[in-house]
Amino acid sequence: MTTTTAGIVFAATMTVALILTYRPLGDHLARVFMSERHSRVELAVYRATGVDPDADQTWSTYLRSVLAVAAAGVLLLYGFLRIQHLGLFGHNFADATNPPQMSSSQAFNTAASFVTNTNWQSYSGESALGYVAQMTGLAVQNFVSAAMGISVAVALVRGFSRSRTDRLGNFWVDLTRTIFRILLPVAAVFAVLLIAGGAVQTFHSYRSATGLAGGSQTITGGPYASQEAIKILGTNGGGTYNANSAHPLSNPTAWTNWLQIYFLLAIGFSLPRTFGRMVGDKRQGLAIVAVMGLLLLGSTVLLAGAQAAHHGTVPVAVGAASEGTETRFGVPDSAIFASATTGTSTGAVNSFHDSYTSLGGAVTLLNMMYGEVAPGGTGSGLYGILVLAILSVFIAGLMVGRTPEYLGKKISSREVTFASLYILTTPALVLTGTALAMSLPGERASMLNSGAHGLSEVLYAFTSAGNNNGSAFAGLSVNTTWYNTALAIVMLLGRFLPMALVLGLAGSLARQTPVPASEGTLPTHRLLFVGFLTGVTVIVVALTYLPALALGPLAEGLH
Repeated sequence: MTTTTAGIVFAATMTVALILTYRPLGDHLARVFMSERHSRVELAVYRATGVDPDADQTWSTYLRSVLAVAAAGVLLLYGFLRIQHLGLFGHNFADATNPPQMSSSQAFNTAASFVTNTNWQSYSGESALGYVAQMTGLAVQNFVSAAMGISVAVALVRGFSRSRTDRLGNFWVDLTRTIFRILLPVAAVFAVLLIAGGAVQTFHSYRSATGLAGGSQTITGGPYASQEAIKILGTNGGGTYNANSAHPLSNPTAWTNWLQIYFLLAIGFSLPRTFGRMVGDKRQGLAIVAVMGLLLLGSTVLLAGAQAAHHGTVPVAVGAASEGTETRFGVPDSAIFASATTGTSTGAVNSFHDSYTSLGGAVTLLNMMYGEVAPGGTGSGLYGILVLAILSVFIAGLMVGRTPEYLGKKISSREVTFASLYILTTPALVLTGTALAMSLPGERASMLNSGAHGLSEVLYAFTSAGNNNGSAFAGLSVNTTWYNTALAIVMLLGRFLPMALVLGLAGSLARQTPVPASEGTLPTHRLLFVGFLTGVTVIVVALTYLPALALGPLAEGLH
């Protein structure tokens, strides 16, 4: 079987699996958030934290709860990373890798990164962190940050489904249920599958082994399969190994590679079903998931084509641009992984994105610039595409001279203001950060490459941070005080400003009285709307980022 044929089979089986998952997982998620019953474990958590689980919150109270959890996470994780070198938990357990003290700027960057579901890393996980820091510091935030994104998405859906109220649910209940009823059980099953496939899950220190050539090699160990599971499932992406999902002890075989892509897409592609169930019209969920699928399909085809058709003596000889690609996976499977990880907010990599062709790298950038809505991060993808749907309905209303409506809610100037600010926030952060980095001589010195490719690397870094992705091009020394601080600020603002705007939008929608559909109402469940929403998503990105892309990857690719 050729690698191309194998790639087609890989993609086809993945598509079938996601289609089969869409309904049962989406319905389960809907039941989780529509149920009025609390489990004993959840009630114990509420009693311990002093939470009234039956108290609904306004959007502003919901937001304050989100920010409180985030602030506590940043402070606790920062402190943890600053003292991990002291070996407070015992040398043979917490410090099996004998980690050094992390600098203040890098600790701030890492804390902001994991709390915002970005998982950008300016360090090598296997040498910079001890086991306890990995398990109780980073992995805990992997669960919490993913659950936070889903909770905010559910609050927005309640804004559509509720009327004449200022209440959006209870954040503490949404967060707790997401962790205990969704993420923990699925991650546990996934971790067992990874261990069965050869992923490492131990507590021993590094071991030395003699290779075939007689040389000595250090074999890293650690409790990493369990963290790999939530890293992928929660679209976090931070690797316990520097090589991330290209490492053979993290992603050992072709079938574990398939599993990783499946699990990083499963929740994102199932949430539209949850949306349809909660608003009482399953067709709306089908329309949203169709847009997500079209965007991901287009991205995958373009990326695989760019890697397969690249000119040059070596790529032509081997049939594709295979530099930086794991031979265990090949170019097609690596391209599918790259498309999926940048189409979500995962950021995990099983190949070297900086080694991709210029146009292939441009596709990964575009995926993030869309706001990662194909299907996006856990929760953030759904609320991102719903904001774009509101904008699409508004534009359609302008075309026919009618007051736009979406799911029985009028889209007035207030809703459009929230949606517009949401769409403008991330590009403003990305382009401002890139411009500052390129204008400061000291930060330009961090660039190992000049010209269009050097600009692409800086643009990729801020795009990844602003969209809470976490993947990176190489060739840029980011472990400096300026880059650690600047990227951390962009991550925090890129995560929580959009969340604030989404919750404000949800509160505005929930207060409305539903408007009955009329002959002039735009049907938002048909193919016309699917095509319109897809077009608006692409055009918004093109108008915003085209100048930066033209100076970076496009200039390099067309040179």
